[in-house]
Amino acid sequence: MFRITVHDDPALLTFQLEGGLVGPWVREAENCWQCTTANKDAAGYRVDLTGVTGIDAAGKAFLAAAHARGAELVASGCLMRAVVAEITHTSIPECG
Repeated sequence: MFRITVHDDPALLTFQLEGGLVGPWVREAENCWQCTTANKDAAGYRVDLTGVTGIDAAGKAFLAAAHARGAELVASGCLMRAVVAEITHTSIPECG
């Protein structure tokens, strides 16, 4: 199961993802991103990954593309924070 919730604020357009960003759900996320950002003039973009339970290579590629377009990636949990660190080329946060 996968859910996308778009929080549309003039200052920040947030894509809240929940479930596995894998397989056909990646294409769904890409379609949502393209359709939503094409018609919006938000000051910034955020992808909220705090509810993501798993990710595959295509999911990582989608997030990298969103980040390259200026999206902030927000994650919790060791795995997702490590994925975000890999994509954003930042240090991997400590998990404990």
